[in-house]
Amino acid sequence: MVTDLEVLEFFRDELPVVGTFTGKLIPLQLDDVLQEYTNDDDLVYCMDKYSDVFNVDISVMNYETYYPWFSTWFFRKWFTDKPVKQISKPLTVRMFAESAKAGKWLYD
Repeated sequence: MVTDLEVLEFFRDELPVVGTFTGKLIPLQLDDVLQEYTNDDDLVYCMDKYSDVFNVDISVMNYETYYPWFSTWFFRKWFTDKPVKQISKPLTVRMFAESAKAGKWLYD
């Protein structure tokens, strides 16, 4: 049986690690929003490999549910406290882990 940790380690290995200005690495967590953690190109390749490795058919995933995703400008937090209004749902590693356990994509 697939575990959350196995899927998390898979995504950590496949996606580039995010870092701070001071060089501190920020490891990916189960509930991090993948659209904010990495760029779309890296995520698409990772999802394709996930499908093969964990034998989950993600072709049934409706990408319009998760995109477009509005990325914020780094300095935005200094000019406004208003949150960005996303029109799409967030994708998380936990969603992929639960789907891997079930053997099919569970969300949308």
